Amino acid sequence: MLVSFDVFNWFIVLQGISHARPHTADISLCYANRSAALFYMDEYEMCLKDITRAQMHGYPESLQPKVTLRKVECLVTLGRLQEAGQTIRDLESNFAAKPTVAAAQFQILQRNLCRLKMKVQERERLTATFPTTLTKIFEDMDLREVNEQIPCASSSVSLCMDPLRGRYLIATEDILPGELLVKEDAFVSVLNPGERPPLHQGLASKWDTRITNGDLYCHRCLTHTLAMVPCDGCSYAKYCSHECMQQAWGLYHNRECPLGGLLLTLGIFCHVALRATLLARFEGASKVIRKLSGEISNKDMCSPDSETPVHTLRSDLGGESEENGNIVQTPVPGCDVNGKYENNYNAVFHLLPHTEHHSPEYKFLCALSVSALCRQLEAASSSKPDAAAPPILCSELSTWGVAMLKHMLQLQCNAQAITTIQQTALSGSEENNVTNSRQVRLATGIFPVVSLLNHSCSPNTSMSFISTVATVRASEKIAKGQEILHCYGPHHSRMAVTDRQQKLRAQYFFDCSCPVCQKEKHRATIGPRWEAFCCGHCGALLQGGDVLSCGSTSCMESVSRDHLISRVQDLQRQVGAARKLLGNSQLEQAIQLLLGCRHDAESFLSPEHSMVGEMEDALAQAYAALGDWQKSAAHLQKSLQVVEAQHGPSSVEMGHELFKLAQLFFNGFAIPEALNTIERAEKVLLVHYGPCSDEIQELQKMKSCLLDSPPI
Repeated sequence: MLVSFDVFNWFIVLQGISHARPHTADISLCYANRSAALFYMDEYEMCLKDITRAQMHGYPESLQPKVTLRKVECLVTLGRLQEAGQTIRDLESNFAAKPTVAAAQFQILQRNLCRLKMKVQERERLTATFPTTLTKIFEDMDLREVNEQIPCASSSVSLCMDPLRGRYLIATEDILPGELLVKEDAFVSVLNPGERPPLHQGLASKWDTRITNGDLYCHRCLTHTLAMVPCDGCSYAKYCSHECMQQAWGLYHNRECPLGGLLLTLGIFCHVALRATLLARFEGASKVIRKLSGEISNKDMCSPDSETPVHTLRSDLGGESEENGNIVQTPVPGCDVNGKYENNYNAVFHLLPHTEHHSPEYKFLCALSVSALCRQLEAASSSKPDAAAPPILCSELSTWGVAMLKHMLQLQCNAQAITTIQQTALSGSEENNVTNSRQVRLATGIFPVVSLLNHSCSPNTSMSFISTVATVRASEKIAKGQEILHCYGPHHSRMAVTDRQQKLRAQYFFDCSCPVCQKEKHRATIGPRWEAFCCGHCGALLQGGDVLSCGSTSCMESVSRDHLISRVQDLQRQVGAARKLLGNSQLEQAIQLLLGCRHDAESFLSPEHSMVGEMEDALAQAYAALGDWQKSAAHLQKSLQVVEAQHGPSSVEMGHELFKLAQLFFNGFAIPEALNTIERAEKVLLVHYGPCSDEIQELQKMKSCLLDSPPI
């Protein structure tokens, strides 16, 4: 797929900004050129910021009128008319004082100024109001009451301790669906570089224009932006503003900057471990780290006969211990002397590393990575002394290395994926664009309070992110005394019980015994509905192991499971080919192929099979691209039935599909159906994301438009 000229120009200039030196004509021209691309992409606020940056870096005086006129265009479009008028007056004053342009250019400039003056005057006469921007995105995210024990959590939850379950959270009162339980900023987060998509042929093939998360999201606060400000010392780190860049530099990037290539090679866990250790310096955590360093260097810990490991393990678990014959209540790990559990380095430090469960090979690899990082830190410190990053002492480096090693071992079980919802176009119509929502991993972080949540394959909470802030909401009613549970990844609606158990055991070192796992173990031979096969003769569900038999007593049909799986794989290949046709705008061919696949699927797949849902979704996409909203909505409704069977009527997956269906009804101007679907989508998405999400805001705009429209 070819990129448009504006996007292509934006990306090429972004690379120039990342590699140009600060306060030079090169970088000022790059910022000015990117402002032009942003202007034609209708990103007026970002365009204004880039114009300011171009001028700050010494943009040539002879070219100033051009960017100033662009600035006025942006201000007028944004409704900032007083600023636009003042900018015009300033430009006219500069012309009068310094007539530096040629006569022909001056005439063009005068015409543009006159046009912009008229535009400002016309806008001032208009009484229409501009839509209110959403500036208080975190307003609804405030917790109702302060939790004295856990400041990042609601007052309706409490921290408990158990020898088997460890630390966990329970409800201290009845909790309703959608209630905010945890709002926590990451103690540390590192942007995932992201994989580059395949390089396409055409205009973009002459330059590598493949865009990753690192080109779109701030490397400190994870804000999405098209106007990145690069680090002055490296071409990798980019930020949403100069302020973010300065904060990152002061906290950690002054040490990370010369290590960019090595950190990308060693991986995200090594990067998170280093950044967590660097941030610890600002919390007075040196005593805690030195204590750990002393414990590691204690030779007794290596002795099988030593009691030190047992004592250390008991200390890590908290609870009761015996001292001089008396029972002493030890504090919960991670809490301060007053029993408060906060988002700080003390809480991070006390996350379990599970050292005894990691393989020797993994521990060796972690130690080797930390060793390489420490050597590079020492080399960078001695070769480039800086006031902001003084040389690292040898003893200090050893302490950092010990802390980094512990954090690397912690991360396998305690790292949290920070995700975002990305919208991709479903149809080919720019006027009536329908979007498809998908969750993508944006960064990896450590959230000490979120780490208190135990796993369930059928959790009672839903997690979402805004920037680096995690919000945990109740996804269903939680009774007083019930544990607050989160899914670590393996969910019962996406994985069979045996696959979930294997994944949890391999990554988190425990056997899940949640109610849904216990239930599915007793009926493992039946399998989930979204993987079920049906009889080709009577349509009843097939049951069994390697050989499946019809569930109807009047039918004797039987078939090999391997044969049916082979047919499913063939369907998957054909649907994949159809999606490629859709991507190349060969819509009619894609529809014919998909209709053939659907006819074949009806002969052996359950109506709720996930493959059926995928085919209906692809057909909905094809008809939406043709602008046939009625047919597109009909196919998407069939896909919704599969999503509901697999994930449930109140699932976040159901919410995203309802949002898509609402867009189809809206574009087809099916007002009653659109309003009904909008209401259903809002009801589901509010529980999982709250009222500040982009999808909720879009639904409300569609509802307002439909309600204000004249009756047909």
